[in-house]
Amino acid sequence: MNEPNFWRTEIWHPLVLHFPLAVLLLATLAKLIAAFTNHEPASFWQRAGSYLLYFGWVTAWLAVYTGNMADGVVARKICDPTVLKLHQIAAYNTAYLFTGATALDILFYYGLLRNYTRYIRVAIVVLMLVGSGYLVYSGHLGARVVYQQAGGVRVPSADCAEYN
Repeated sequence: MNEPNFWRTEIWHPLVLHFPLAVLLLATLAKLIAAFTNHEPASFWQRAGSYLLYFGWVTAWLAVYTGNMADGVVARKICDPTVLKLHQIAAYNTAYLFTGATALDILFYYGLLRNYTRYIRVAIVVLMLVGSGYLVYSGHLGARVVYQQAGGVRVPSADCAEYN
């Protein structure tokens, strides 16, 4: 008897990765809005962007972890593992860039970088923009693994007998 689909390790990755995908893009958008608004609304958007960034940063590393779990299953079943490797590299670059933005944001929040307010905020937004670019690229490569090579997908038999 086969294990339930829920316990397959390659299933955990798509369940987890959609959180950082949405949250980190929203965090980047919030930080961009904060950069172009007045003092009062900018404070709200800065805080919102920071909270989204922190949550997205944690879930990004969780997505990398579950992706590494899925790698052992998926890599043996696909035709071109170089796409999977590029996906993994882009995912790590994404996580590292958002980790850098998170570290700067936390240091700034605790007042350790107050003398460089403008430069630090610009650096955070730049890291987040580049990280968002890698996030989209990583998602594109992940879609290629799943939809072009059926990575992590169980292909039923021709008569679908296992579902009767």
